[in-house]
Amino acid sequence: MEYKIGVWDGMPVGIGYFSVSFGFGALAASHGISAWDAAVISFSNLTSAGQFAGLTAITAGASLWELILTQLVINSRYALMSLSLGQKMGSRIGTLPRLIIAFFNTDEIFALAMARQKPLTVPYLLGLGLTPMIGWTGGTLTGALASSALPLMIRTALGVALYGMFIAIVIPQARAQKSILAITLISLVLSCLFYWIPALNGISSSLSVILCTVISAAIGALLFPIDDEENAQEALA
Repeated sequence: MEYKIGVWDGMPVGIGYFSVSFGFGALAASHGISAWDAAVISFSNLTSAGQFAGLTAITAGASLWELILTQLVINSRYALMSLSLGQKMGSRIGTLPRLIIAFFNTDEIFALAMARQKPLTVPYLLGLGLTPMIGWTGGTLTGALASSALPLMIRTALGVALYGMFIAIVIPQARAQKSILAITLISLVLSCLFYWIPALNGISSSLSVILCTVISAAIGALLFPIDDEENAQEALA
C-alpha cells in the first residue's frame, strides 16, 4: 500500500521529467551521442543541470577530472538534501535502503518526501522515486530516438529546451529575491568574461562553469549572509 502511494505521489513528477528529458535526449543525439548512451546517462545520473553540464563537457572534449569536478560542484546540493532527508527517516531505515533512496533523490522528490506528514517508509520512498526515474530515462530515450525523424526546425527548438527550463526556474526566484537576482547577474557577467576576454576564453567550458559557480556562490555568501535566526525561522516554517 505504501509503495502504491509513493508511485502515485511521484506520477506528476515523472510526467514532468518525461517532457524535459525529451529535450535532453534530442540535444544529446544532435551532438552525436547514441540514443542508448543518452538513456544510460539519464538512468545513472537523474540530474538535469548536471547532465546538461556533463554533455557540454563531453562534447567539448574535457578531461575526466574536469567532468568529475563539474558534477561534484553542480550536484553538491544533493548531499545536503540527502542529509536532511536522512534525519527525517530516523533510525528505522537501514544503510542499504538509504543508499538506494539517495540515488533517487532529486529536488522534486526531496520536496515531496519532506512535505509528507506520515512517517517515511522504504516502500513509499522507493515508489516515490520509481516513476520519476522511469519518466526521466524514458523521455531521454524517446527524445534521442525521435530526433532523427523530426524536422530540423523541431530539433533546433528542442536543442534550447533545457535553456528554457533553466530560465523558467531562475526567473521566478530572481523576481522574488533580490539576492538571487544579483547572484544570477554575477554569474552571467562571469560567463561573458570567460567567453570574450582573450586571457580567459582559453579555459575549457566545463572548467569555466565550475569557476563561475564557485565564484558567484562565494560572492553571494559574502554579500547576502543569512542570519542564524532567519535559518531557524525557515526551519520552523
